[in-house]
Amino acid sequence: MSTQEHPLGVSFEFFPPNTDAGREKLAGVRDALAARNPRFFSVTYGAGGSTQNRTLDTVLQVREAGITTAPHLSCIGSEKQPLRELLARYREEGIDSLVALRGDLPSGMGGIGELRYANELVTFIREETGDHFEIAVAAYPESHPQAPSFERDVENFARKMKAGANLAITQYFFNADAYFHFVERARALGVEAPIVPGIMPITNYAKLARFSEACGAEIPRWIRKQLEAYGDDSEAIAAFGEEVISRLCQRLLDGGAPGLHFYTLNQAAPSLKILDNIVG
Repeated sequence: MSTQEHPLGVSFEFFPPNTDAGREKLAGVRDALAARNPRFFSVTYGAGGSTQNRTLDTVLQVREAGITTAPHLSCIGSEKQPLRELLARYREEGIDSLVALRGDLPSGMGGIGELRYANELVTFIREETGDHFEIAVAAYPESHPQAPSFERDVENFARKMKAGANLAITQYFFNADAYFHFVERARALGVEAPIVPGIMPITNYAKLARFSEACGAEIPRWIRKQLEAYGDDSEAIAAFGEEVISRLCQRLLDGGAPGLHFYTLNQAAPSLKILDNIVG
């Protein structure tokens, strides 16, 4: 499919660049992806003042394309007053969408802050701002790495949704059945909001293995073995990754997924190639 406006409910995630060259590159990536008329962009968040400011700066840059842009907001290690001030700043800037996360405790910080979990953050945002923000939260089809059990993790997820979230975006995965099973269990607990699968294009095996180890995403053995066999052949890795992820996306959509959220790593081409392979 090569139409400029993709019929699916797609969205794309960026991270804040830390150089002028990175910002310039991101502007081109933004424009290429905006041409597909995504539902929204999101921008990742890091704890601490400088990265928090970079998130806002990147949101303001990205939304110049005319697409709703949602900053990530992390609560762990934060106090309520700085979060309150940040929410007020976002409202002043006309931002009306957020991705609310627990986040990871920054190294060197001793306390976890006043809000420990994402459901508490969602409740806090609703108490402070009412219905101003559309709130997305995270979901983990293969279970959060720190969850004591799958069932406990789904219960925690349902708690987040019932605190006032509008939709969920999953961690990336390569097993469609894991996503369908997670959605089924969440629905059984009364979650009715959209649960959008997160998609990670495969372009670099070493980076993918590192990311997956950190976040608990399982790379199936057959994918891992094939990527290992390609060695340093980046073209073969990209072609194989495009085929695998395109098939995954098609199966997810055929099975009723409400859209796709691409973790772009600030690149446009891998996500665009996958979208062009999908029959809406």
